[in-house]
Amino acid sequence: MTTALSTIRICDFTGQLAGAGATKWLAAFGAEVIRIEDPVRQGMWDILRPMMPFKDERRGVDFGGGFNNHNTEKHGITLNLRTERGKELLTRIIEQSDVVAENFAYGVFEKWGFGYEQLREIKPDIIYVSHCGFGHTGPYKKYKTWGPIVQAMSGLTFTSGLPGMEPAGWGYSYMDHTGAYYMAMAILMALLHRQRTGEGQWVDMACTEAGATLNGTTLLDYTVNGRGMRREGSPNSNRSDSPAMAPHGIYPCEGNDEWLAISVRDDEDWRAFGRVVAAEWTTADRFATLEARLEAQDELDVLIAEWTQGLQKFAGERQLQAAGVPAAAVQKPRERIDEDPETERLGLWPTVHHTKIGEVRVDGLPARFSKTPWKIERGAPCLGEHNDEVLSRLLGLGPEEIDALREEGVI
Repeated sequence: MTTALSTIRICDFTGQLAGAGATKWLAAFGAEVIRIEDPVRQGMWDILRPMMPFKDERRGVDFGGGFNNHNTEKHGITLNLRTERGKELLTRIIEQSDVVAENFAYGVFEKWGFGYEQLREIKPDIIYVSHCGFGHTGPYKKYKTWGPIVQAMSGLTFTSGLPGMEPAGWGYSYMDHTGAYYMAMAILMALLHRQRTGEGQWVDMACTEAGATLNGTTLLDYTVNGRGMRREGSPNSNRSDSPAMAPHGIYPCEGNDEWLAISVRDDEDWRAFGRVVAAEWTTADRFATLEARLEAQDELDVLIAEWTQGLQKFAGERQLQAAGVPAAAVQKPRERIDEDPETERLGLWPTVHHTKIGEVRVDGLPARFSKTPWKIERGAPCLGEHNDEVLSRLLGLGPEEIDALREEGVI
């Protein structure tokens, strides 16, 4: 099978999701991603290594579910960069790589002696992609971040909530996902530039800037109209202002924590919605136009919730969709992954084999290529799992030399 990136080698120091999620994409399309970790502070470069979720009762640096999910199809080696021998081996790997990728805090990689100028001396056309909270320039560059910090600093926390309540935030770290996607694109664009010109470059990324792009129309509304988010009646994260729709929200259904999403775009949708509900209030003049419904959203939400509470969510979904009204049951992971017939066809959650965990399901990629499809079959590497294979194949070291490196604490 042809792979799109089979000629590319990446020397990978990324971790968590904002970095590791980027090189996961490239590995899935055939790039050789050599993930380098510390043999001394085992599992500390990427704190997801020993963290939940777990498949069974086993714990340790090789059993973290999140780590396994974000590092499929990668090779894993260890190098002690406190030693000259470790730095020498890393230098030799960089000489044979196309990309060096990392998402350490500002200055860490340079402190180790592998900043961009040092990388250029090793390989003049190297592509170096760094990705930290605030990038390597500006007044915040030395600040360290984590998901909730990035969410707050990029403005996302402020935009999410209900009237009269404090900002709710977005829950899971969508900024890390976005940062990973942008990082993957950045690597590909830099590779394309090098292919055309022969030039490498440094791509400096900031996760807070990636997160800021998710604000969308909120930023436009402030920039163009001078309207901030915290004004009377706003925000209400359960409604739509761009474009304006009413009713628009998530409504409770029959059962515990069961919900149905409904979006009524215009007056035609409203009339179709009324035919499904068949309640007197759906024909009332006070709800007849979009403008009127926007003014009466509080009342509408109460009435619709009374109707949906007697519905099974998937039945409600089918009724409204058949009438042409946008609606969808709020699915739980079990329903979406195990019970939805589309899951197997799309291949979005492939099963991989992990050396220690065994068979386990991971996230796939939401893109289908007719000529160069992605492949995710191998689980994340255990700590140092590919030391012998990579050091012998790539650097030509023999078994005795590799054993000596272990004894010396280099790997």
